[in-house]
Amino acid sequence: MIKLLEKHKKEVIPGMMKKFGYKNKMAVPMIKKAVVNVGFGKLVAPKTKSERDKISQEFVDDLALVVGQKPVLTNAKTSISAFKTRAGMSIGAKVTLRRKKMYDFLERLVNIALPRTSDFKGVEPKSIDKSGNLTIGIKEHIVFPEVSPESVKRIFSFEVTVVTNAKNQEEATELFKLYGFPIKKN
Repeated sequence: MIKLLEKHKKEVIPGMMKKFGYKNKMAVPMIKKAVVNVGFGKLVAPKTKSERDKISQEFVDDLALVVGQKPVLTNAKTSISAFKTRAGMSIGAKVTLRRKKMYDFLERLVNIALPRTSDFKGVEPKSIDKSGNLTIGIKEHIVFPEVSPESVKRIFSFEVTVVTNAKNQEEATELFKLYGFPIKKN
């Protein structure tokens, strides 16, 4: 199995230069970062402070296992009585991955986690926005091999956004296909 960074140099750059006619290999789009988000506001809203801290710590620990980096807690900006949230309450966690950690995470995502997802038939092409960024929702974090299903108290879903510097959706779709992402055919 070829690593994503090696694949970028050996397959992605020549493939993109051939298809889109780039004159310089530095003009070829590439993946800049991967952002992983998880929200747990619904679980912590009706709880006491100590229960909220315990639940948020469980999410942070499991997410850190999955991505290989410590997440940052995200706080509510405003109080919303219908959701029982207060300004400053921790309602989620996020991680921004770059360089080696990003490539390691994306390799595990593409080669291990997505195929292990139940009823997975490929990533929809409409998941790529006009700016060339791909957003994937993972329903169960236990599809990653780092997480032991027996030790998990709560199974949660999270969102992965892969940010590229592609100019449009067509370039980004071809870029992700060359990287080996399982993009469905239209």
